[in-house]
Amino acid sequence: MNLKAQSRRLAVTAAFGMASVLALTSCAGAGGGSSSDGGASGASGGGGGAQSINVLMVGNPQMTDIQKITAETFTKDTGITVNYTVLPENELRDKVTQDVANQGGQYDVATVGMYEIPIWAKNGWLHELDSYAKADANYDYADVLPSIVKGLSGEDGKAYGLPFYGESSFLMYRKDIFAEKGLTMPERPTWTQVADFAAKLDGAKPGMKGICLRGLPGWGEVFAPLTTVVNTMGGTWFTQDWKAQVNSPEFTKAVNFYVDLVKAHGEPGAGQAGFTECLNAMSQEKVAMWYDATSAAGSLEDAAVSKVAGKVGYAYAPVEATKASGWLWAWAWAMPKTTKKADAAAKFILWSTSKDYEKLVGEKLGWPRVPSGKRASTYAIPEYKAAAAAFGDITLKSIEEVDPANPGVQPRPTVGIQFVTIPEFADLGTKVSQDISAAISGSGTVEQALANGQKLAEEVAKKYQK
Repeated sequence: MNLKAQSRRLAVTAAFGMASVLALTSCAGAGGGSSSDGGASGASGGGGGAQSINVLMVGNPQMTDIQKITAETFTKDTGITVNYTVLPENELRDKVTQDVANQGGQYDVATVGMYEIPIWAKNGWLHELDSYAKADANYDYADVLPSIVKGLSGEDGKAYGLPFYGESSFLMYRKDIFAEKGLTMPERPTWTQVADFAAKLDGAKPGMKGICLRGLPGWGEVFAPLTTVVNTMGGTWFTQDWKAQVNSPEFTKAVNFYVDLVKAHGEPGAGQAGFTECLNAMSQEKVAMWYDATSAAGSLEDAAVSKVAGKVGYAYAPVEATKASGWLWAWAWAMPKTTKKADAAAKFILWSTSKDYEKLVGEKLGWPRVPSGKRASTYAIPEYKAAAAAFGDITLKSIEEVDPANPGVQPRPTVGIQFVTIPEFADLGTKVSQDISAAISGSGTVEQALANGQKLAEEVAKKYQK
């Protein structure tokens, strides 16, 4: 076997190891709904003729909106039928990883994120999208936010994913409840202040809890917000020279703080609550605060589905030892190298990430639902500016000010805020998260969880120390 073939075989093997745990994970940003299939023609993924493409998509609100308008717009204009397969994030990650790593070729387009793009591009599993984005003058690739472009690029600087929407994280809170309690939310609160607010807001309304925080296992569920707390409280997964720090005093302090806060003042059943559960809790007036993805604001401000539209205030991600602590993420469309319909797939990707698509969503579904956080021009659209007056500016600034290369108080071995950009992190983060979720549910301790996690992290570190 030649060196190139051997390298590819090892990469696929590593990916399958990662895929075995991805079924338990979820990503930073948004939550999925139930598994479903459907598309512009009502077909499910896996079929389709010459003028059809199969798209694997995460089932969160911003993404699934596209199903409502594909047939009457994209398909009508291009003649290309889109067969959507929609899955919750946990299931999507497992399915897309296995299909791409095994080069199964079932899908022409799939949603992936900033964690996967650099790794998969390096493995040669994705089609570069630079040639498509830059060749279309109307697409205006230069309009995409620099931090988003960088996070979706390979080592060669080319784009291997185009963003459907981007996000950081911030604190959402009930302005009316704060006013009733005589409390004032700072523009940039500390976690100490947030914990104090949560205690005072418990029971502000019958059955209302002070805060909602993810507790669901997964490197991209509980550890998405939790790792930002670790960063700002002085911790890190690894030092720059790959020394594991999972049971360090700083990491331990942060996790204990998070677990104690959600156990004392968080949502019921927090150990199984992810983005979706917290979104429901906040929109249905069951919690007074929520720290999570900036992309959640569009749903909270949609009066058709949210009881709190117009009642929510937004503050920057809470900090302690750092100036900022929000995460950085984008759900992006990627094209597996195995597709035999690259041009049709590219047309869909360019359409669904374009300025025109954003305007289409605003006009047909409502401006709060625009998949934002990726283009500078979005924030200059008068209708969107009006609809996003409460959260648009802080979302953009949060995305612009975070530094994936330096998210904490010490140098890091890889770029990434709420994840470590190595294939092994999906497995490591998920296994440690399971013990953290158990501690939140009362069936384990933080100290034992981190002791176990330290051993796992040390094994990972050995590979990179060599």
